[in-house]
Amino acid sequence: MSVGLITGSCGLVGSEATKFFINKGFEIYGIDNNSRKSFFGKDGDIFKTKKNLKNYSKKYKHFDLDIRSNKIKKIFRNLNKNIKFIIHCAAQPSHDWAYKDPIRDFEVNAYSTLKLLELTKQYCPNANFIFLSTNKVYGDAPNYLPLIEKKYRYEILKSNKNYNGIDENQTIDNCIHSLFGCSKAYGDIITQEYGKNLGLKTTVFRAGCITGTNHKGAKLHGFLSYLVKSVLKNNEYTCIGYKGKQVRDNIHSFDLVSAFWKVYQKPNYGEVFNIGGGRYSNCSILEAINIINDKLSLNTNVKVEKIPRVGDHQWYISNISKFQKRYPNWKISFTIDDIIEELIDNNLKN
Repeated sequence: MSVGLITGSCGLVGSEATKFFINKGFEIYGIDNNSRKSFFGKDGDIFKTKKNLKNYSKKYKHFDLDIRSNKIKKIFRNLNKNIKFIIHCAAQPSHDWAYKDPIRDFEVNAYSTLKLLELTKQYCPNANFIFLSTNKVYGDAPNYLPLIEKKYRYEILKSNKNYNGIDENQTIDNCIHSLFGCSKAYGDIITQEYGKNLGLKTTVFRAGCITGTNHKGAKLHGFLSYLVKSVLKNNEYTCIGYKGKQVRDNIHSFDLVSAFWKVYQKPNYGEVFNIGGGRYSNCSILEAINIINDKLSLNTNVKVEKIPRVGDHQWYISNISKFQKRYPNWKISFTIDDIIEELIDNNLKN
């Protein structure tokens, strides 16, 4: 029996990974207790996604467990070396929410990652461990790049070494982090060290914005999904800081999970990769709104709050060249226009 264990299995990436690996022949044990509903209210509720996964295949086994629960040890003990991979997607994913309860934020993002690594070492040391980190581990350091203000976005000169994006050499020191960025940084680094120091097959993905139709976009998390929802429902959107010109790269959850598959086939030992849409798929908030307006002939009311979130990025594009060199057969399949069009169609249907 080949089993995969996926935490946060009903979230955007977890649900995409569940279907992907079931189609590759794996039995998936999913752990998800719908914490997103407590974080973000009904906008974060994953009940429908859980129902869809259960109906999708009998190879999906769901466990309504808090990632902090000691009951997870029983799953590892029972499955033991049948576990071929662990994809750790469960997280408290919001800057704003972390300030409300920093202890829970740390327990979910940091301490639970350590516990999962220990269980992997004890029960299935040959399994492939993939940790979904974030570009927020870099704090606001990318904001010190020499940015140029344009009509709808901030940009960087093509002559600048970072034009193709931020790479893994970007420092995480001497900058301001959100509390969320701090807790994810611990999970990120400890995952690397369990590979480099203890010999586990661990890989860290520092992701930019991840999106797709299963994204339960909420005001405090999931910018592109929530933006599309807000524009279609209310014909308005509020940008927090930077005049709405802050740039994000966006990677579709399918493209991210296909990168997980490449890693499963050719594992690493404590490696870290920046991953995102790169120069292939990125936009500012204003540009995203313009794309929606053009597609649907709308005239969205845009509001702008002057003060940005602490540690938020003014311009962030992932340099994905390191991953592409390691796995040359992997490529981005969704552009920003593809992603927004899919989100629009999904919202109009529902």
